Amino acid sequence: MQLSPAHHDERLTAPRSWWGIAVLVGLACALMLLPLGTLPLLAGLVGGAALSGLLVSSYGSARVRVVNGALAAGDARIPVAALGEPEILDAEESRAWRTYKADPRAFMLLRSYVPTAVRIEVTDPSDPTPYVYVSTREPEALAAALRAARGQTV
Repeated sequence: MQLSPAHHDERLTAPRSWWGIAVLVGLACALMLLPLGTLPLLAGLVGGAALSGLLVSSYGSARVRVVNGALAAGDARIPVAALGEPEILDAEESRAWRTYKADPRAFMLLRSYVPTAVRIEVTDPSDPTPYVYVSTREPEALAAALRAARGQTV
């Protein structure tokens, strides 16, 4: 299936090390229940690993998509007609926009484990949101898809 240039789809999955930590949490739960016997130990292992794995999975399930003339970032859906020119941010600029340059009114889909991002000004005068900050491992592809989608809707 050939995707149009105005289409982008990315899942911001959690790093592998976080899954290792989820297993270690399961082991810690098992060790806490060791004095109670084998069955509680196994329940602690399975329960602790499953619960921490569920948390890692839910945090790492954010999707960034450009489809049907809209940017879908997490739960937000923003028409590209309401967005300005995308700005590709390298690791240093991304860190700056996540910290001291950040505006509390901005919409931010950020994942600290993703070093790069795209920042897009919101041009809709009725929207109080100054910009959209989206963490992405593929900032050039996301910016190109936004530009292509904006060209199709104009």
